[in-house]
Amino acid sequence: MKKKIVILHSDISADATEDELDCLQQADSIAEALRLLNYEPVLLPFELNLTHTISMLQSLQPLVVFNIVETLDSKGSLIYFAPAILDALHIPYTGCDTKAVFQTSNKPLAKKIMRYAGISTPDWIEPDGFASQNNKAKTYLIKSSWEHASIGLDENSLINNTNKEDILKELDSRKEKLGGSCYAEAYIDGREFNVALISDKQGVKVLPIAEMLFKDYAPDKLQIVDYKAKWDVDSFEYHNTIRKFDFPSEDSPLILSLREISLQCWNIFSLRGYARIDFRVDNKGQPWILEINTNPCLSPDAGFAAALEQAQIKYHEAIGLIINNAKNKFCRIVNHFYEDF
Repeated sequence: MKKKIVILHSDISADATEDELDCLQQADSIAEALRLLNYEPVLLPFELNLTHTISMLQSLQPLVVFNIVETLDSKGSLIYFAPAILDALHIPYTGCDTKAVFQTSNKPLAKKIMRYAGISTPDWIEPDGFASQNNKAKTYLIKSSWEHASIGLDENSLINNTNKEDILKELDSRKEKLGGSCYAEAYIDGREFNVALISDKQGVKVLPIAEMLFKDYAPDKLQIVDYKAKWDVDSFEYHNTIRKFDFPSEDSPLILSLREISLQCWNIFSLRGYARIDFRVDNKGQPWILEINTNPCLSPDAGFAAALEQAQIKYHEAIGLIINNAKNKFCRIVNHFYEDF
């Protein structure tokens, strides 16, 4: 009998947007990979009716849960409920644990932890008036505190203002559009990079680093990976925001720095399984972390899969690595429990 793997995904509503529907595409791709690995995949939506979700998980008794939950009740702020419940049920699951998911999904909190650890992240201002110590920026991006997938991020997100009170008013006026909470982050003019990481038998592995290129953008057009660039297939941004993996020799010190900083973050936040870290690099060559994604998109056409291809790791093999990491982590926890007992 094939061992059962539950693919726990966001509960998608009938009027779901493209970024939400992508969760189902991920689930289908992971299911296909699991079949190649001789597992029995079972897709299960993570419903707001938690009693029903818990009952289904207990009845299915999976070997592992492949957790790709991004929202609960369409709210990114509840993303950590999935690993928290799996922890409570003592069911092994893929990816990062509850603490890491909470700390990194709350982007202002993640920035505070990075600053405390000495890792560079752009200055920011929060709705409660908190501002980072070195706050001298002239331009800011208004970003959602919890929502990922570049929700609400577009050219109108950039504001030119150094007056803190005016920025706070902007945050208050935009919060509903951005999932109920947002913050202002200093805009870093420069290059953008994605660093994907995955665990294998030897430990964490940094996959080939990607740079996002903004092809044929007008000089005055904001060069960021916004919502259109990710999800609007009919847009200029979607077709002209491309990634590259090859770099000239003069970029070697920068690429090495991005690798080292990414590994620092992996350890600081106790990441596991797989993750992605997004950087901006300013015009002086200084890397700045934008955010840490503990649940990066695993669709075959997304950046993580592209990095796997560059590393010559087949998609189903990567899914196998992620499953094995979850199993091994759970076994270590159980063994440690019995040793203490």
